Amino acid sequence: QVQLVESGGGLVQAGGSLRLSCAASGRIFSINTMGWYRRAPGKQRDVVATITNSGSTYYTDSVKGRFTISRDNAKNTVYLQMNSLKPEDTALYYCAADVGSGNIINRYWGQGTQVTVSS
Repeated sequence: QVQLVESGGGLVQAGGSLRLSCAASGRIFSINTMGWYRRAPGKQRDVVATITNSGSTYYTDSVKGRFTISRDNAKNTVYLQMNSLKPEDTALYYCAADVGSGNIINRYWGQGTQVTVSS
């Protein structure tokens, strides 16, 4: 029904920047919250940042001041601007969206995009 496609990951040096994008497509009636999550090797998938359809944002403490989440509702797309990257940011980054399809809201996940930060 719904597909989320991420892009923008890659290999960067510490202090560098990347911008991740995630576009939702398919049977979408509405989207409430969208967000970015990440999973580092040996760790659980944790929230990085979320944004509601009205623009309210949340950031995990470790990325505050460095990452910025934004969205383009007309394009059903969410972005994550990552600045001042650190080696500890290395992880597989996943996009998520709470999508209304019919009268049911479901959580959908992207396939993940790898971010690797070298020291």
